Amino acid sequence: MLLKGSCHCGNIRFELNWQPEPTEIPARACTCSFCRKHGGVWTACHDGSLVVLTREPDQVSRYAFETKTADFHICKRCGAVPVVTSEIDGRIYAVVNVNAFDDVDPSLLRSAEVSFNGEEEANRLTRRAKNWIASVELR
Repeated sequence: MLLKGSCHCGNIRFELNWQPEPTEIPARACTCSFCRKHGGVWTACHDGSLVVLTREPDQVSRYAFETKTADFHICKRCGAVPVVTSEIDGRIYAVVNVNAFDDVDPSLLRSAEVSFNGEEEANRLTRRAKNWIASVELR
């Protein structure tokens, strides 16, 4: 299933090829202060593939906090955060914000709060490599 999304103004767009077709989409509402303030509800399909298309790269900022192991891609025009990436052992992994989806049936979303407070960095990177989208192309 091809899931499309974008920031509010469309400068940052993504196409997530979810394989196999989902019967439900996990939507993890992170409880960190950044995600709470920006409406970050994240999902990933480890076996899927993601293409992130940026119309004007100079209008995107990347924000990394705490462990500095993830980059939040923030549109400078509209302020939305549709994608987060993490480089692990030379490979890019990603999650997308379900709030940035275009035309996805909301009944597919299975929301749950998650907290990663206190998670050691090595465990965090291992979890991401196991669960985040492993095939990521940034254009």
